[in-house]
Amino acid sequence: MATVAIVNSVPLVRSLAAQRPIRSATKTIVSRRGTGTVFPLGKPGPREGVPVLTPSVKLLTRVEELRLLSKAEKAGLLTAAEKFGLSLSTIEKLGLLSKAEELGVLSAAADPGTPSILYTLSLFLLILGPICVYIVPEDYTWEVVLQTIIAVLSVTGGSIAFAASSLVSTLQKSS
Repeated sequence: MATVAIVNSVPLVRSLAAQRPIRSATKTIVSRRGTGTVFPLGKPGPREGVPVLTPSVKLLTRVEELRLLSKAEKAGLLTAAEKFGLSLSTIEKLGLLSKAEELGVLSAAADPGTPSILYTLSLFLLILGPICVYIVPEDYTWEVVLQTIIAVLSVTGGSIAFAASSLVSTLQKSS
């Protein structure tokens, strides 16, 4: 039987029933295929050994399909790079491609998680500049210089990360 009490003109109903544990919290799930693996409900099971099938990314094939080198040539990027002393022979002499592979740059370009990481980094950097300008006071000259440097670096880095995210995402899309 329940009792009713009135507190500040709001009726409260108190139950005399005993509190029981929730049944679903004590249930277990058993695999139907007879493997005998038991996982408590609400707790994640082991994820080891579960193969994740991701299609391999063929970057050079995508570069060829998108005709990126032709577009770079038409835009004058290759001529500008040669004027600054960066040609294919210079890249070969300096071993830049092997250094990029050692640092994992080429492997990261094929990783499906790279575009989202770059996009998150770009958002962080693009938000960092205005936050710094807002938080850092402008009482002294060095504080204004600090605001300017952080704002310029964060906007530049955020823009580069956003462009790289878009490029890698485009290269990873299957045609």
